This record gives sequence, C-alpha cells and structure tokens, in this order.
Amino acid sequence: MSYTPPFTITSKSINLIAEISALLERATIAQENADKLKLRKINRMKTIRGSLAIEGNSLSEEQITALIDGNHVVAPLREVQEVRNAILAYDKFMEFDPYNPKDLLKAHGIMALGLVDNAGHYRKGGVCVAGKDGISHIAPPADRVPFLMTDLFDWLKNSDDHILIKSSVFHYEFEFIHPFEDGNGRMGRFWQSRLLADWKDIFVNLPVENMIWENQAEYYKAIEKSTGNADSGVFVEFMLRVIHKTLKNHCNDTVNDTVNDTVKSILDLIRNNPYISYEELAEKTGKSRMTVSRKIAELKKNNILRRVGADKNGYWEITL
Repeated sequence: MSYTPPFTITSKSINLIAEISALLERATIAQENADKLKLRKINRMKTIRGSLAIEGNSLSEEQITALIDGNHVVAPLREVQEVRNAILAYDKFMEFDPYNPKDLLKAHGIMALGLVDNAGHYRKGGVCVAGKDGISHIAPPADRVPFLMTDLFDWLKNSDDHILIKSSVFHYEFEFIHPFEDGNGRMGRFWQSRLLADWKDIFVNLPVENMIWENQAEYYKAIEKSTGNADSGVFVEFMLRVIHKTLKNHCNDTVNDTVNDTVKSILDLIRNNPYISYEELAEKTGKSRMTVSRKIAELKKNNILRRVGADKNGYWEITL
C-alpha cells in the first residue's frame, strides 16, 4: 500500500467508536420492533433533505415526501431535479460497490444528471471552494484527480483501520480532492454512508446526512481545520460525534414509534425519576397497577427497560 492519508486518532475518537458499537446493538433491537417501512420512508426523506439542504436546496420535508411518492410539487426546477436525482441514487444505494471507483462515477452520473454537463466523469478544470471570507480551498489540478482517486481507493480497500475511521477519512479526502465539477459534498456524504452500510445494514436508512446538516457550521469548520492541519483527525472526530448522535436519536425515535401513549407516559416518568415506584406510575398515568406491570414487562422483554437492584431500593434504567 503506497499511499496513506494523514490522520490522527484521538482518545475521544476511540471512545466514540466504543459508544457507537454499543448503540448499534440497541438500535438493531429497537428496529426489529419498529414499523420498518414507515421508518425507512421517514429516514430516507431526512437523509435526502439534509444532504441537499447543505448545498442550498430549499425543498421542505413535505415536498420531498411528495416527490418520493411520485407526486408533483411546485418548486424551482433545478431543486426538484436535485431531489429526484437523489431519490434515484438512494434507491440504488446498495447496488453500488463502495470500494469500486467506477461505481462512484456511476452514482455521480445519477446524482448530477441534468445538473452538470459531465455527470459521471471527473472534472476537466480547476475548482475552488468558497468560504465565508472568500476562497477557503483550491482543489488539486484536474489532471491529478484520477491518480489521487486511485490512490485513495487503493488505501480504502487495503487499510486495516476501523471502517468508522476509514469512511470518515475517505469523506474528508474526497472533499479535499473535489473530483467533480459539482455535487462533491452530497457525493462525499453519500459514499461514507454507503461504506458504513457495507459494514452494518442499519446505515442503509440512518439519516446521518440530516445530522450533518443540523451541524453544518461545525462540519465546514472541521473540514477547514483538517486542511489547515494537513491531518483529517478533527474531521474524523466530528463525523464520529455525528454518527453517535444520529444513532442515539434513531434509538429514541424508534422507541417512541413502537410504543403506545401509556408506555410513553411510563418512560417519560421514569426519565424524570428513575426511582419511581409501580404505585406512583399507576397513580400518575391513571392506570391500574396491573396495567403498569404488564407494560413494564413488555418494555423489559423488548430490552427497552431494565430494573437495577431490588424493588425497594433499586431504580429503572432505559436502555435505548
């Protein structure tokens, strides 16, 4: 392996990898009890909206949902085309080999269809990335792009680093090279998600892109810092925090989507007071103690809730 991108792994990053691994187990359990079709549709909408909103697309959740359903929306034509392209690209998500540069070009051909003249091909000219104070990055010359991308994919295929690290380093290096005339941001995010989905299938519909959008300023700051340091460690740590937060939110959303109002009330009361008793739960929910006991038994069976210690002196722990 001739080329290795420069990156430093912090102790914080190592801790985040451990926490993400633990959350993945919980998220998998939670997803087994969820309405998967409904969850997939919601998360796909969030993914597309988040990734395109970073690039300035203004379509709302309702408009994107309508386009996913095949309906017409009134909006700027270019923005509608961006969404339609993204829907098609994510529909073919698992068909792309994340370790094959030819598949990257195919994916860009779909994502950038009708938006640039050379969709599916590396750029032929120079490109600059604009920042708030002017030009923040001048990408490598166009004639270097094929060689740089070949080196990057060779490292990706042969590196022994953890996929959470590799996918984040790839994402940063991809943005640094800026291989396409347009669509580099959405393609970098798309490809990191595809790499992660090759590791754990829960990432197929996990809206990591939406969380990046919610932390957009920090996203660009992490890229700029990593470029200034000539080391992508800052960006890697940022992406791990985003993945961790996305997984945590996904667990909470899945739990809320799979329980009824009584169970939601029980969980809310326990969050506020882990030492609450069965009697207090029955009183505050307006249900019988038998009903509360039955609901708690269901939560424990589904690995959402567990009792720590004895009935008198112990407390409740929500595991998701």
